[in-house]
Amino acid sequence: MTKPASSPPPVTPQAAQRAIESHWTVLPIEYRPLDQCTGKTLRQDVYAERDNPPFDRVCMDGIAINSTALARGLRRFIIEGMQAAGSPRLDLLNAENAIEVMTGAILPRGTDCVIPMEEYDIVSSVVSLKDDVRGAPYRNVQRRGEDSEPGVPMLRAGTRLGAPEIAVAASAGLANVAVSRQPNFMVVSTGDELIEPGQPIAEHQIRRSNAYAIIAALRGRGFEKIGNDHIADHEVTLNERLAQHLGQRNVLILSGGVSKGKFDLVPQVLKNLGVREVFYQVAQRPGMPVWFGVGPAGQVVFGLPGNPVATLVCLTRYVIPGAITAMGIQPAPREQIALASPVTLRRALTHFLPVALAADDSGRPAAIPKAPNGPGDFLALTGTDGFVELPPRLEEFPAGFLAPLYRW
Repeated sequence: MTKPASSPPPVTPQAAQRAIESHWTVLPIEYRPLDQCTGKTLRQDVYAERDNPPFDRVCMDGIAINSTALARGLRRFIIEGMQAAGSPRLDLLNAENAIEVMTGAILPRGTDCVIPMEEYDIVSSVVSLKDDVRGAPYRNVQRRGEDSEPGVPMLRAGTRLGAPEIAVAASAGLANVAVSRQPNFMVVSTGDELIEPGQPIAEHQIRRSNAYAIIAALRGRGFEKIGNDHIADHEVTLNERLAQHLGQRNVLILSGGVSKGKFDLVPQVLKNLGVREVFYQVAQRPGMPVWFGVGPAGQVVFGLPGNPVATLVCLTRYVIPGAITAMGIQPAPREQIALASPVTLRRALTHFLPVALAADDSGRPAAIPKAPNGPGDFLALTGTDGFVELPPRLEEFPAGFLAPLYRW
């Protein structure tokens, strides 16, 4: 009798990550209006269109004078005019006079120092400086080109656009910018036992919660194109609906149905639809039965374990980093954090341990272990900030051990 072919051994988390990144094609560029780019990934360098600031800029409401007059002992100045923000540049006609200036205005020609209004009295257009007022050249003046100058990038491709970055792009005169097109996700739960929140539920059924956790995690990272479906454990139905999603989406995230049980139909259905398995099972706890494949048109398909803790851990460890890399973002160095107390593992597998962050006795951040009762104990994740990745070993990890931190 011929022995059945044995399954390949589980891959390491690092090998799984490399496989995902190598099979997930970098997403194309799209140009979007600047006011629609918050949270998007920049795919072009942004250069200043001119010096920034573009002129010597007044930083305080007050008077602009020539500092040499103050150095000669002059303490009273006649106001020649007012330089408002946005108005053409004025000239100081007499070096012993002053021009009133507003914050953000261009510095009048012939002046090089701004005395704030709190430091003088003014009567009938004559300014008298208070005692001990000093004025050096370019006091309260931001020099032209001090922040940036043309030819030097202000933002680099791969930057995530938040409010400060949007302001920089606007200052460069860009009405539209090149950004990464976001992945188009479909989150799919499989299983006859799952019941939607708000619907009547029987004793033998459970609430469909994993999908909502996945969607919340994706939206929390700025992803917008997210579909949601629930498919029963029926091969024909699975085939029809997954075929439809593969035709409309470039990322499928399935929760449940990827193990080797009699009703775990997803891997075979995906194979029938032309999705090639890249790996199945990762040497980790929780979440060993992770499935990853690539569709005929380059779609990426993740089959996550059905247990809630494992689902969220695998999403955070593999799916979200893969999506970020596919959007052209260079991953930042992984944050390292010290364990607040010792940890001992029971199996020599990579272990993902939920933690809460708090300051230790020295005021430095530390990870307080919050181990769940099992992969189904989703309540244990409330109040945690993420998880640490502990390498496969059986000896104790002492307090102070540095481990990579993955935030929810």
